[in-house]
Amino acid sequence: MTKKVLVCDGMDSAIFSKLLSNEEFNVYPEAKNSQEIVKKEAQDADALVIRSSTKVNKEFIDKCSNLKLVIRAGEGTDNIDKTYCKEKGIKVANTPGANNNSAAEHAIALMFTLLRKTAWANSSMQTGKWDKARFTGNEMTNKTIGIVGFGRIGQLVAKRLVGFEPEILFYDPFISSHSIGYNNIKKVEKLEKIFEKSDIITVHVPLVDQTKNLIDKKFFSLMKKHAIFVNAARGGIVNEEDLLEALKLNSIRAAALDVFLNEPLKEKTNLHEIENLVLTPHLGGSTQEAQFRVGEMAYHQLKEFFINDNLLNEVRA
Repeated sequence: MTKKVLVCDGMDSAIFSKLLSNEEFNVYPEAKNSQEIVKKEAQDADALVIRSSTKVNKEFIDKCSNLKLVIRAGEGTDNIDKTYCKEKGIKVANTPGANNNSAAEHAIALMFTLLRKTAWANSSMQTGKWDKARFTGNEMTNKTIGIVGFGRIGQLVAKRLVGFEPEILFYDPFISSHSIGYNNIKKVEKLEKIFEKSDIITVHVPLVDQTKNLIDKKFFSLMKKHAIFVNAARGGIVNEEDLLEALKLNSIRAAALDVFLNEPLKEKTNLHEIENLVLTPHLGGSTQEAQFRVGEMAYHQLKEFFINDNLLNEVRA
């Protein structure tokens, strides 16, 4: 029997053409345009391929009578109620590694945006000003960079940055050491050390119970006054109100957020009022290359699951 596959939240067109050409699947790619369409079409879907916008929670799942598989086209699955999926017999999988390079590069792009003040300089130029002295920035070279979480993305960030000759510190209780092969990358045993010693701090941990509000006012109070902070991992890891307070008091220089506690971000929140804060709309995995890779992996997973009865990259509750 043909399986209905609902592809949500935007995906590379290659996955659509492959699914449409496979008689085993009946694909609904237009669901990327509206969550109302997603909710309606998901009610009789056999599989969902989602990114971060679709929230597969209890209310959503209870309306899906045929659902057998949810594929998160990316790595983080915090937008899926995995425990309830397990209760209902719905399998959950992700596409690990497909977004990693894009996420690492975006975090680095945000670091340079803060260091060289390019976002503010562009805004000034758009108004006709030439305020060169105001936007004197800083170099990456010889700075101390602290990486919170040293999994695949954290390690990629470190690899990409070594050419700038910084000292790189990382904190990760699940990694005893690293095998990247660079002498300027060192582990610290306490998270506090990252915040005390770093000029640049970037976050790369998953959002789980243990990391909710992991970074709060205690840690921001330890930062150097000239330090900058980047979170391109997941919203909810950082206490947004505590970060805003640190920025308003200028106890740290600047910050950049690609992820937020509540997404999509509303048109006007207290985050929009902070001059030394750069915001991007969850762009970490939003490159053409990453979208192609996650689409390829998701298509392969769908074939394996429905045709060969083989579940790849299962994520358990």
